[in-house]
Amino acid sequence: MRIASLLPAATEWVAFLDAADQLVGRSHECNHPEGVAALPVLTEATFASATDSAAIDAAVQKQVTEGLSLYEVRLDCLRQVAPDLVLTQDQCAVCATTVPQVEAALAEALTAPVDVFSMQPRTLKEALTVPLQLGRRLNRTTVAMERLAARERYLQQLQQAVGIDPKGSAPRPQVLCIEWLEPLMVAGHWTADLVQQAGGTAVLTKSGAPSTYIDWADVRATDPDVIAVLPCGFRVEETRRDLHYLTNRPGWDDLAAVRAGRVALFDGDAYFNRPGPRLYRAIELLMAALHPKAFATAGPLGADLLRAPVAPWEMAFLPAASPSA
Repeated sequence: MRIASLLPAATEWVAFLDAADQLVGRSHECNHPEGVAALPVLTEATFASATDSAAIDAAVQKQVTEGLSLYEVRLDCLRQVAPDLVLTQDQCAVCATTVPQVEAALAEALTAPVDVFSMQPRTLKEALTVPLQLGRRLNRTTVAMERLAARERYLQQLQQAVGIDPKGSAPRPQVLCIEWLEPLMVAGHWTADLVQQAGGTAVLTKSGAPSTYIDWADVRATDPDVIAVLPCGFRVEETRRDLHYLTNRPGWDDLAAVRAGRVALFDGDAYFNRPGPRLYRAIELLMAALHPKAFATAGPLGADLLRAPVAPWEMAFLPAASPSA
């Protein structure tokens, strides 16, 4: 089968299913696993390039206000790769090409019928059904079931070692997950589920709810125990660059998480924004942030999935701050 993936998470699931050799094209944002960069690029952004949170938002909003798509499919490249199956999403027009865009491009570029598989998970459970659905399309059902089962076993082992009961009633740290810095947004969809699996409770959102704008006054009133900063599409160093949008807000130094040094910066692009196989690593990283001592002493678990140390580019803590006068 000839597969064109127009979504980074879908590309990662294809590799997870040992079907990466069937990929013939990718989106401009597909950058994992190693090797996909050599594939033909089938999409491109149509909004002005920017490197600042506020500037990126302004460019996107301008495009939306003018009724223009944020991405386009390269029809000439699509004709050249001639896929049998196209992977896309119909959840967020800001994140990637949508089903109507893809169907229109296919109708214009190709004459033969092409199957379209759309991802639109809202929760962690729904995200983890995607490889099963995709596995059936690719004749990889057994691979999907075995690999998901292995990761679930490992996650349960790690939760037990750290002392986490995802369904327990014991007090949990309150966690604010920030998905955009300016304007301020809370991470939605599967993020609350990731926090729960890591032994915390997400605030100002709930499982399956979309990411949404929030007021700074609500953050101060909630005063979370932990703040997880994981902007969409940003790596840790890019988040550091734009941190002033948080740290310059009134009362930042008075927040409990800031005073306690429990503000963690994550590689949102790699682990949290994509509903792919690395969501399991996202849970691990959240465990390391919420339960640092227990996580550090848990040790490697399982012969099939040894736990890798947390790297600085995956997660970094801000130093504790003194409350303002």
